[in-house]
Amino acid sequence: MTSWSDALLPGRPYPLGATWDGNGVNFAVFSGHAQRIELCIFDSSSRKESHRYKLPEYTDEIWHGYLPSARPGTLYGFRAFGNYEPMQGHRFNPHKLLLDPYARGMAGRLTWTDALFGYRINAARADLTQDRRDSAPYMPRSVVCHHAFDWGDDKRPHVPWEDTVIMEAHPRGLSMLRSDIPFSKRGTFAALCENWFVSYLKNLGITTLELMPVQAFLTDRYLQDKGLVNYWGYNTLSFFVPHTGYITSGSPSDLCTLVRILHAAGIEVIMDVVYNHTAEGNELGPTLCYRGLDNASYYRLAPDNLRCCINDTGCGNTLNLSHPRVLQMVIDSLRYWAEAFHIDGFRFDLCTTLGREEYGFDPRSGFFDILRQDPLLSSLKLIAEPWDPGPGGYQIGNHPPGFVEWNDSYRDTSRRFWRGDEGQRGLLAARLTGSGDIFERKGRRPWSSVNFLTAHDGFTLMDVVSFNERHNEANEENNQDGHGENYSTNWGEEGKSEDPGILHVRDTVRRAMFATLLLSQGTPMLLAGDEFGQTQNGNNNAYCQDSILSWLNWSLLDIPSELEMAKFVKRLLMARQNHFSIKYGRYLHGHTEISPGITDIGWFSADGTPMSVEEWERPEGRTLALRRAASRQGKKDITLLLLNANADPQLFTLPQPFGEWRFILESAHPEKEETLVFSSLSELQVSGRSLAMLAYRPSSTTTEVEEVS
Repeated sequence: MTSWSDALLPGRPYPLGATWDGNGVNFAVFSGHAQRIELCIFDSSSRKESHRYKLPEYTDEIWHGYLPSARPGTLYGFRAFGNYEPMQGHRFNPHKLLLDPYARGMAGRLTWTDALFGYRINAARADLTQDRRDSAPYMPRSVVCHHAFDWGDDKRPHVPWEDTVIMEAHPRGLSMLRSDIPFSKRGTFAALCENWFVSYLKNLGITTLELMPVQAFLTDRYLQDKGLVNYWGYNTLSFFVPHTGYITSGSPSDLCTLVRILHAAGIEVIMDVVYNHTAEGNELGPTLCYRGLDNASYYRLAPDNLRCCINDTGCGNTLNLSHPRVLQMVIDSLRYWAEAFHIDGFRFDLCTTLGREEYGFDPRSGFFDILRQDPLLSSLKLIAEPWDPGPGGYQIGNHPPGFVEWNDSYRDTSRRFWRGDEGQRGLLAARLTGSGDIFERKGRRPWSSVNFLTAHDGFTLMDVVSFNERHNEANEENNQDGHGENYSTNWGEEGKSEDPGILHVRDTVRRAMFATLLLSQGTPMLLAGDEFGQTQNGNNNAYCQDSILSWLNWSLLDIPSELEMAKFVKRLLMARQNHFSIKYGRYLHGHTEISPGITDIGWFSADGTPMSVEEWERPEGRTLALRRAASRQGKKDITLLLLNANADPQLFTLPQPFGEWRFILESAHPEKEETLVFSSLSELQVSGRSLAMLAYRPSSTTTEVEEVS
């Protein structure tokens, strides 16, 4: 039985959060406008606090106090006192229990009720009337934690960007349909610690696992009322707490164990993080944490109407990273995940929001400046989603050096080229070679472009070739949500088909698109399951579908054609690994001679002649030959890609100068094996909707390419 003190000692303003020192706990929380903050202590069986303490000190806008009797496992929350003046941006309401923004643990679940809102929902004056019901019975508790984990000799893999191959995956969906995993472990980090998962990634050729959000998140009330959930997790409730649904042991050590196991296999772990908004929604949302502690500091408010949140994110509110304490919280959170969990990098959701100051997006904003100079964070992989719905929100190519960026132009151009659209050849050429038109500035490299065909947001690759339209009826939004233009085609029948001809075309196009992705310069990213035909039945916004619609259907690998598809993806990744001219980390301009008569890059028509201006501008052109050559440590690698997006076969004349060629692969014929020797070859017929790859040995040399290949 804990003997609680009568009052708090002064404590310290740093570090923020609840810090145990072996004898007691120091509590520190930021609020620039509160008049008083109270610490609430709970026992595990009570719906209301057993003790309340006034935080006795206020230093540099930090309220703090020390509780000698507290220890790890102590349940707590805050109540903030101040003005309830929504028109001035202030929404203090001491009747609402507040989570600690820096809490490392959270106990219990939120129960949706009107008492969670700071205003009387049915009052005549809307949110201008304060609600005085106590929210504590319906709120989760913050937990005092003392995180410790034996990392042994764990080392970050530090995979070079040139060699990086990312797989984006949902931590729950990966294992929910695995019959070889006990049901109690499915959907958790523990399920991914099993050998099946690590071996699968390693065997396929994945170097980096990008997990969709694992920070504690919330399902909005309107989704719960419809019987749906926030499956994706882009609705953060706490920036320091792992989502409890992914943990079996009750300890964040489950995530540590997963990271350590993947590191031992040479695989990196990247977290998808959401610092652009919180789960509290717009000005009519609940009061759970940040809104109650200091609404006017934590959120960007409309300057001409401080009652309202600025909604640059499309999610109701926007975190105010222009405020130093809010920015500090984000950086402290990132550093915590990097240090306590050995995370190797971060993908920033709606990253444009994070770099937006009051005057607009700025690549020299405080967020970017601090991140780039931090000795730990600047050494990790930093990935930007370079857009948001706010003003001037599309900022692809404009993020600072040190970041790589999702390239939706790569996605759209690849889909349109293989769909057979006109006028795509020139655009595809830029995408194949690292999108220098977007990224080649300030010393940035081709790997600054994260190339992808699909991601969590949108169709799966199988659905790209199976549906003309989205089919989001299960989301109960009248099929109005999600992207309207997906640059997809069903090739003759909407959805599932039994027609052998349609199935053949779909498989052929999928392989061609995979070949394009994995044989392009840049950083390739695959969506988990695309390699074996995962489908969402045409739903391109499955954020609320925690069901078989979204879970990976591993039994698809029992279908011979899908097993062959996965083997072909593995073969492509091996080709990428073996031929450094494909993944070369510098932009190629055709000015450097690698071998006699062969510069670092060359573009050719199907007749083997260099592409003319007229040919580039011909909108109906759907064939292209790309030769790339690179030299490294005395070795040369020269490869040729032949692309034919026409329905009919195309005879390609191979470009001069003469030499010998070795066949590597053709997407339309995955059964055709790589040849082991170079031989004289002047022509090659490429099937319709197919990509072929060859390796080249100039006649003046005999062994140098063989060593590489």
